[in-house]
Amino acid sequence: MPSFTLETEHGLISVTDTGLKGDGPALLLIHGNSSSSKVFRHIIDSQAITAKWRIIAFDLPGHGASSNAPDPDKSYSMRGYADLAVHILQHLNITSVAVLGWSLGGHVGIEMVPLLASTSSPHIEMKGLMITGTPPALGKAQMRAGFNLPPEAADGDLGLPGKKDWSEEEAQAVAKFSAAAGKEDLFEEWMLNDARRTDGRARVMMSTKFAGGDGVDQRKVVEVADDVLLAVVNGGNEPFVNLDYLDGLKCKNLWKGKCMRMEGLQHAPFWEKPTDFESVLLEFMADCAGEN
Repeated sequence: MPSFTLETEHGLISVTDTGLKGDGPALLLIHGNSSSSKVFRHIIDSQAITAKWRIIAFDLPGHGASSNAPDPDKSYSMRGYADLAVHILQHLNITSVAVLGWSLGGHVGIEMVPLLASTSSPHIEMKGLMITGTPPALGKAQMRAGFNLPPEAADGDLGLPGKKDWSEEEAQAVAKFSAAAGKEDLFEEWMLNDARRTDGRARVMMSTKFAGGDGVDQRKVVEVADDVLLAVVNGGNEPFVNLDYLDGLKCKNLWKGKCMRMEGLQHAPFWEKPTDFESVLLEFMADCAGEN
């Protein structure tokens, strides 16, 4: 798949672009904490998806094949990541986009909603946003409500996802129990390599700012926005997010009128059951494009 490195104020960023030209929205994929765009391989390799939709994915600063941020304070936050995502779309002359954000990537996608709405030149219309493994939140109170935080986590502390330095055992735990759901057949070595490679400053700075209320009121964004189709799709056995919290959102433009739960799946349903998720994503993209 065509990929290139883009020089930005957030560092050298690894970007994948299938390059399909068409009238429909492009699909931007944003990965999670201490992972990379490799987690979207099944989507990027799907002929059913790529034959119809242009797919764009990138590695966040301090993650995967991208460089560490030259200015960590500027880049390692929801707003910094969102600013980079918009820059990539502008560089590729994208005018219409749907976003799929996983875990941290979902928070970045939410941050993009008001950012794109206020970006006048060139204007990019967000047609839809699908979040998975993401509880819209900001500040300690909403984080406590939206996440299933470990008992040992202090107030406003995400635990391992917000810790700067990981031991080898901690890196392996994250790699094996995040996208891979603790199943040997779902685990691949790059997951551990990504966990080891991630700039620990990215974790601690992002989580500190998130807990401190830096960024948009994510819950308000998803509940008030009526011009962006919002899909909330999670594994029914999601271990890190309080699904009841998500069900309590009062969104004006919620896809299918409810938060979806994919039975038996955990934090990354698109990786665990790619064929099942593909069907959901194709239907969502068609709705974003006004085809249904």
